[in-house]
Amino acid sequence: MYVVPPPKRSDPLSGSTNGPDNLRIYQAWKGSNIFFLQGRFVFGPDVRSLVLTIFLIVAPVSVFCVFVASKLVDGFGDHWGISVMAVAILFTIHVLVLLLLTSGRDPGIIPRNAHPPEPEGFDGNNEGSAQTPQLRMPRIKEVEVNGITVKIKYCDTCMLYRPPRCSHCSICNNCVERFDHHCPWVGQCIGVRNYRFFFMFVFSTTLLCIYVFSFCWIYIKRIMDSEDITLWKAMIKTPASIVLIVYTFISVWFVGGLTAFHLYLISTNQTTYENFRYRYDRRANPYNKGVLQNFGEIFCTRIPASKNKFRAYVPKEPGIGGRSAGGGFVSPNMGKAVEDIEMGRKAVWGDGGAGIDHREGQLSDNEGLNIKEVGIGEMSPEIRTTVDEGDRANIIHARRSSWGRKSGNWEMSPEVLALASRVGGGGGGGAGGTSSRPAELKL
Repeated sequence: MYVVPPPKRSDPLSGSTNGPDNLRIYQAWKGSNIFFLQGRFVFGPDVRSLVLTIFLIVAPVSVFCVFVASKLVDGFGDHWGISVMAVAILFTIHVLVLLLLTSGRDPGIIPRNAHPPEPEGFDGNNEGSAQTPQLRMPRIKEVEVNGITVKIKYCDTCMLYRPPRCSHCSICNNCVERFDHHCPWVGQCIGVRNYRFFFMFVFSTTLLCIYVFSFCWIYIKRIMDSEDITLWKAMIKTPASIVLIVYTFISVWFVGGLTAFHLYLISTNQTTYENFRYRYDRRANPYNKGVLQNFGEIFCTRIPASKNKFRAYVPKEPGIGGRSAGGGFVSPNMGKAVEDIEMGRKAVWGDGGAGIDHREGQLSDNEGLNIKEVGIGEMSPEIRTTVDEGDRANIIHARRSSWGRKSGNWEMSPEVLALASRVGGGGGGGAGGTSSRPAELKL
């Protein structure tokens, strides 16, 4: 049995000096998430991509404010010119806040279990039956959602049955409720707790692109009217506007297309994962409640609270007693050399048995004598009274003198066999004839 290594500190700003007994949950987190500000913000392992996303938003807006919006300040009366730059800045801040709400919060992670769940019908009582068959948990269960049967799977990593619409993200190494997809641009999974902010972020980014694109053309048109020149000459006079027009035109196809796709998903109450895998056009969608109720479910319902308290201290587990070897239950993959995802190793069955066999091959003569003496000492009183001290000495002497290593097996000499039969038959009156206890004399 391997020992779990101490968790790595994933929060460079924590500054915590707590010992191993006072670890917080985010410090002992088994997923691949990265935490900041002592667990107040939780990001995916690819959080560095968030820096690129912020740059792709802030850089073009900065160019727009410096080279386009500033030239339009005096172009509108009643101080309307300054509003062009103010709206662009406020819109950008709004987009960045939505990006942070999407990327820096719990997307709906389901806490993993410390032990596999007990299968149905297991009462935990194995007394009175040493041959109780092991119960194997089913790999897939069926539950009913709105009158339609839905299959849920068992997660080997989180050791739980995933709720409907839940899936395990291989990047974050967590089971996420109402899993939509893992977005590399925000560096986070999109789930039940951040899907609303993700859609608003994509939609707001689309509007920002359209806003910058439109005012760049307005600026070019004002140059044409003020200097009475052609379109191409006006475009040459403002190269920044041309760069922004091309940039926003390409971007709006990406974020605009993504907005349209998610509008379709919301109207049919699907997730990206379900749309690409299950294809509800070929079967009934148990979650579709109609267009209005589907939109209301996303935008007008309360976001569920997080099931993880990352800043809480890790609870101490009570000791777990040993289980009977003849009973109990096993996980769906028990008995297979499956790869351990969390620890990066393969489970090897029989490690303990191999160690015992190797240890038995190294027993010394004195250890063998102790085993023999214990075996005689455990006999019933009737048999033990027939064995006097002289017989015990003869047994030990005969074993030491006549046992030998031969072809890798221990063979018993005739003297020891005779003494063993004497021990078994000497107490015929008290032991009732034969007894199975002399078998303890054998190795």
